[in-house]
Amino acid sequence: MPTPVPETPDTPETPWSYSLRLPHDPRAAAIARTTLRAVLARHGLDELTDPATLVASEMVTNAYRHTTGPAEMRIRAVEEGRLRISVWDTNPDIPPPFDKPPALFDRSSALAEAAANTEATYGRGLLIVRICADNWGGYALADELFGRSGKLLWFELAPHHPCDAFEIAA
Repeated sequence: MPTPVPETPDTPETPWSYSLRLPHDPRAAAIARTTLRAVLARHGLDELTDPATLVASEMVTNAYRHTTGPAEMRIRAVEEGRLRISVWDTNPDIPPPFDKPPALFDRSSALAEAAANTEATYGRGLLIVRICADNWGGYALADELFGRSGKLLWFELAPHHPCDAFEIAA
């Protein structure tokens, strides 16, 4: 019989992090969404579930579309209730907006771009990052640095931050 794991509250003294290795498979984004929902529910971050799932799904989908290798998603708590999600893949090219920090009015300009391109059937994923995420970044990994090459893209979400991208994601 398995031994029950005691409940431990999430406090600054008990940081947490999860990693999920994803094969190059069209089902990877769905598996990443399911895992992310379970982790956030278990840690009581229900208000971040929808935006985190939306943005992470777009990033994992891009990793599948633009590489031929595996990907990995990492989920971790950072200070003040913030959430950081990163996705590693084998393509070293850093796409905008991850190539520079968020600009002061980036969210507003992304909402305007989305409104102007309501008929677009692809290319909306990076707009979704700009609309939903509070912060983001990315860096290329040198050939086999730490046993990996490619890139790592990340974004952060804070509690009580609006995400108005659900209409354009549909």
